[in-house]
Amino acid sequence: MTKFVKGNEAVIIGALYAGCDVYFGYPITPASEIAHAAAKWFPAVGRDFLQAECETASINMVYGAAAAGGLAMTATSGPGMSLMQEGISYMAGAELPGVIVNIMRAGPGLGNVYPEQGDYSQSVKGGGHGNYSCVVLAPASVQEMCDMTMRAFELSFKHMTPAIMLADGLLGQMMETLTLPDRERPKPDTSAWALHGTAATRQNLITSIYLDAATQEEHNLRLQAKYAGMRDDARHEAYLCGDADLVLVAYGISSRIARSAADILRAEGAKVGVFRPLTLSPFPEKALCGALDGRKSLVVELSAGQFREDVIFRMASACGHCVIPALCNRMGGVIVTVNEVLEQARALLRR
Repeated sequence: MTKFVKGNEAVIIGALYAGCDVYFGYPITPASEIAHAAAKWFPAVGRDFLQAECETASINMVYGAAAAGGLAMTATSGPGMSLMQEGISYMAGAELPGVIVNIMRAGPGLGNVYPEQGDYSQSVKGGGHGNYSCVVLAPASVQEMCDMTMRAFELSFKHMTPAIMLADGLLGQMMETLTLPDRERPKPDTSAWALHGTAATRQNLITSIYLDAATQEEHNLRLQAKYAGMRDDARHEAYLCGDADLVLVAYGISSRIARSAADILRAEGAKVGVFRPLTLSPFPEKALCGALDGRKSLVVELSAGQFREDVIFRMASACGHCVIPALCNRMGGVIVTVNEVLEQARALLRR
C-alpha cells in the first residue's frame, strides 16, 4: 500500500509501525507537521500524544517515558534542539533509548525556516555536556523518513542511547510516494532495566550520577566501549564509485543534488560517483576511505563545512593520512544547485 505524504508525516507513520507508545513535542517550523500528525494518529490508534509547554519539557518527558520502558519520541528544529541538549545528555548518561527528530533550519540564532544542515556537529559530536554519543541517521527521501525512523528505534534500543533523525526543512516539507511498512515491529522487552512500577522491576536503577570520580570514570569508559561497538551498524551508499575519478560526498538532501550532478557528468563521459553516509554516527569511515583514497573528492553540503571537516577527520582516522576534499556549499537556507556542483566538479576533473 502506498500513500502520497510529506516527509514530516512519514516520520509519524514510521514511528507507529515501530511500536512507538508516546509522542511528546512542541511545534516549531519546519517540523510542525510531525506534531500535527502525531496529534491526529497517536490517539486514533490507542497511543498517547502530549503537547509539552516547551522543548525542554518535551525531552524530559521522553526521559521519563523511556525510564518506564516506553517507546518515546519527540521532534523539533534547530532552536528547540538546542534546548534539548541537556536532556539528551541525561538520557545518554542514564543509557535510555528514545528518538529525537531534528528537521534542520537555517541558523544561528532564530535564523529562518528554510533548509540548512548547520546542526551536523551538534548532533554527531554530542551537543550537550560530557562524553557521549547518539546514533544519528540521515534520510534523503520521504520513504527513508519513514524507514529510518523505524531503524532509529531499533538502534536506540539495541545500543541503549538516544537516536537522532537528522533531516532538513526541504525533506520535511516535500511530498513523495511512500510504501507503507509490511507490519508493525514487535516491542522490545524492557523488564531487565526499566521501571514498570512492579515488584519485579523495583530493583532496577536508572541514573547517571556517580559521585565517586573513579566510579564515574569507569562509567565513562564503559560508555566509550559501547560506542565503539556501534561501528558495526555504520551504513553507507556508494553510487558509481567503483571506477570513479571524482567522488562527490554528501548526506541527506545534498546527496540527491550530488547524485543528479553525477548522472549528468557520467552522460558527458566523466567518471563521477557519490558516497553517501546513511549513518552519521556511527560513521562509515572505512567505507569512506575505500571510496575516496587516491581519488579527487568534493563535499556537497548546506553548512559552513561542518560535514567536510568530519570527512577529513574520518579519512585521517581510517586511512592514516589526510585527504582534503573541495567544498561546494551554501548556507542560510539557500540550496546548492546542480549547476554549482557541476561547475566545481568539472574544474576538479580538468586539473
